[in-house]
Amino acid sequence: MYTTTEFQQLLEDKLRRKRGKEIKEADDKDVYEAVASIVQDSITEDWLETRQRYEKRNERQIYYISMEFLIGRLMESNLMNCGLLDVCSDALRQLGRDPESVYNQEHDAGLGNGGLGRLAACFLDSMASLKYAGHGSGIRYRYGLFEQRIIHGNQVELPDYWLKEAYAWETRKANESLKIYFGGEVHSHARADGSLEFTYKHADEVLAVPYDVPIVGYRNNVVNTLRLWSAELPEHEAEIPGDSESRYYHHLDHMHSVEQISGFLYPDDSSLEGRELRLKQQYFLVSSTIQNILREYKANGGSIRELHKKTAIQINDTHPSLAVPELMRLLMDEERLSWEEAWKITTAVLAYTNHTTLSEALEKWPVDLVQQLLPRIFMIINEINERFCRGLWFDHPDMRLDIPHLAIIADDQVHMARLAIVGSHSVNGVAHLHTEILKKREMNRFYRLYPEKFNNKTNGITHRRWLLQVNRGLADVVTEAIGPQWISQPQKLSGLVRYSNDAAFLEAAGQVKQENKKVLAELIQKRTGIHVNENSIFDVQIKRLHEYKRQLLNIFHIIHLYNELKDNPSLDLTPRTFIFGAKAAPGYYMAKEIIKLVHHVASIVNEDPVIGDRLKVVFLENYNVSLAEKIIPAADLSEQISTASKEASGTGNMKMMMNGALTIGTLDGANIEIKDLVGPSNIFIFGLSSEEVHRYYAEGGYNAKDLYHTDERIRRILDQLHGGEFGSQEIEFKDLFYHILYHNDPYFVLKDFDSYVVTQELVEQAYRDPRHWQKMSVANTAYSGKFSSDRTIHEYASDIWKLTPVRS
Repeated sequence: MYTTTEFQQLLEDKLRRKRGKEIKEADDKDVYEAVASIVQDSITEDWLETRQRYEKRNERQIYYISMEFLIGRLMESNLMNCGLLDVCSDALRQLGRDPESVYNQEHDAGLGNGGLGRLAACFLDSMASLKYAGHGSGIRYRYGLFEQRIIHGNQVELPDYWLKEAYAWETRKANESLKIYFGGEVHSHARADGSLEFTYKHADEVLAVPYDVPIVGYRNNVVNTLRLWSAELPEHEAEIPGDSESRYYHHLDHMHSVEQISGFLYPDDSSLEGRELRLKQQYFLVSSTIQNILREYKANGGSIRELHKKTAIQINDTHPSLAVPELMRLLMDEERLSWEEAWKITTAVLAYTNHTTLSEALEKWPVDLVQQLLPRIFMIINEINERFCRGLWFDHPDMRLDIPHLAIIADDQVHMARLAIVGSHSVNGVAHLHTEILKKREMNRFYRLYPEKFNNKTNGITHRRWLLQVNRGLADVVTEAIGPQWISQPQKLSGLVRYSNDAAFLEAAGQVKQENKKVLAELIQKRTGIHVNENSIFDVQIKRLHEYKRQLLNIFHIIHLYNELKDNPSLDLTPRTFIFGAKAAPGYYMAKEIIKLVHHVASIVNEDPVIGDRLKVVFLENYNVSLAEKIIPAADLSEQISTASKEASGTGNMKMMMNGALTIGTLDGANIEIKDLVGPSNIFIFGLSSEEVHRYYAEGGYNAKDLYHTDERIRRILDQLHGGEFGSQEIEFKDLFYHILYHNDPYFVLKDFDSYVVTQELVEQAYRDPRHWQKMSVANTAYSGKFSSDRTIHEYASDIWKLTPVRS
């Protein structure tokens, strides 16, 4: 550990040696890179010792495979976990530098999109902080999802080239590269012992090069690894032939096609080429990861027949489901195990997390595509399917009629979720309601077949980043009240309950919230030019733009309030600032129309002199982790208003709850568990239940046009979109109008509107009593410890992975 003076001297020395500059002539980027170098030096020894400890003690290890790891910026997190954040910040200030300006030099890593990737990042943090031998495995995308720009209210996607500058936290391990094969022909030959040997001809060879990123545990000297794979040309193809121009250009095309595999997160799959690239990415990830796992396991002296005793692999969503046939391939073709031996090991090693109840999100691949791109893998999938269906026919005659709904290959498609379920020993949902829906509806046939496989693991967030790091003011108030034990034992946050009537504590927490709102208001002014009332309700909806998440319901409420104020300018309304952050998938037309509508409504509401600062609408473009870290501590109201049964869990609800925001939401995902903890008096619940939603889907009985004709507020809002005040000839929202009315409001926006408006009035009344609101806020922070990812990881480790923390 350094003193402030020692850190200053070290920083100045780094600048001279690394950048050839004195502190007075260095810019913030120079200083950032010098600080990163100091932190890397601090981490490296622990990183090496952690790996050696795992190998020496032959620890059981978990490998978490995910297409996304939304790790955000690592500088402050790494400094904090190393115990250097305060020392570094003080040293920078004494050198005349603004710490935040220095830390902001880091670009958010473009390795994820939303909740799935942020969950994976939180899990890695908890694994390291709890001393579990855990590793992440993903793809090193050169470009993130996209950089969002809003031009005339429309989303425009620009490349997010986050790697245009060297990434301070990664280490290239070229000597540990592996080969991946696509396409070609598979030939089988009988070995002397009667087993089959498979060889490949004319296959495309791709090199998987690992880049390691340290995952630093909180002040415990544990540093785990996130290994990211980059696709490159094999060395023997890197030489450009000079005797033929056509061969030269063929080489460039081939190099481009290889590099595309780790080029973009979620390439557009509306074309055959795009679908093929996505499938390539998924196989590239699982093949490189599992080859690496077996290589390291054998290098440590492990018997391949006991792999399942020392190794666990978690498949995060359906994307890495090809881990099932790939592990089978390696065990049979490379390790020469029988089918039965390989299958026993594979199913014992693999576990699958499902993240959705949306059938369209459960991936399926055309048989022809899989067969052409991954011929040996398809052979194995086909054999798995044949054996599985045969077992159903003979061992479960009562389920014979269900075979078309259970078969891994059906309707000329390979069903990836089915493959993951059949090839794993555990299938978990990510919130109690979500798991129950999987068991009772979406995967009921599989649940009847494998009831022992299904279990729930409610998601969590790392309280170290989402409270201790991003909201230091509140963290300090909490620590002063109940001591620092909550940092290592987040359930101890419940001790705040005894302060719910402590006037001094409530005032201190309230002052922190007000200061956070001031900071966010300044950021909004800087980025958008919009001045917002810091004493207004900061009403926040930040998440991916999707119809089921119902940003549209939020906007309809804003239009309703605007209409109320226009009809009665003297209406006694508590001022509100509505804050949105969201990206829409590039090909998702309706989602992009909703973004356009948010901006159009904002342009009218924000400029209306009758409204003044009583209503403001703000859309902060290019929503990412770093922006979330500014918004969440300032939120008063957390909008979690998805159509009941559609949101698997949510983690934004947990982050805002932890920072003292109150939730307005449906009985969906983890909202239910939040309500059960804080009690109905500390949350605002509205709308249809999941059972009611399911009943409408199954039996009908809902007609959106009836509400249009009978609810004057709804008719007025929709008419305003259809050529009225919010839908002029220049800017039309007729498609939203017709989609709601003529597709019968598929996500029940109109059905839940009245309940939502009434509940929002309750929010307003509660906010008018600052002491009562602050008591509700403290209750939410107090009970948020349950939603720490530490709890979630302990449950995974105990119930699925069979891991225990590694002794120091």
